[in-house]
Amino acid sequence: MDERQSGMRGIGRPVHRAQVENLYVEAMLLADEAHAAFAAMRDPGGDGLLQVGLACESLKTTARLMHIIAWLLHRRAMIAGDPGAGPDDSAARIGDPVLADWSVCARFDAPVARVVMASERLFERVAALEAGWDAPAAPTPVHDMLAEIAARL
Repeated sequence: MDERQSGMRGIGRPVHRAQVENLYVEAMLLADEAHAAFAAMRDPGGDGLLQVGLACESLKTTARLMHIIAWLLHRRAMIAGDPGAGPDDSAARIGDPVLADWSVCARFDAPVARVVMASERLFERVAALEAGWDAPAAPTPVHDMLAEIAARL
């Protein structure tokens, strides 16, 4: 089975390693920002509905970030050649996002809303990256010529 069939096409490329490392740092920093932003807004006054909304969106944002971080750690393990980290593991797929309820988030302080939005955008970027890595490589004229030469041998 070649790399394309196994879902690991090019996973060890230096550019992939750099992307994973940079995204990991970004995700960890965003997780710290999320903690600080939600902690600062922990007591939104006597508005019980806002408190429940804040708790729910805090959990969604934290879960979204932890899901991203788990995916990145799994990719790190795949890049490192860890035999326990395969392309068919559940952690190898980013899956569907848990979206924020923006009717609730509209009532949050700007730093909290920004963190929620940034976490959704980071999830989208990771999903797009995964889709790009997993897409079949487009054949090039050079590949066609090499295949033709190989067929003649």
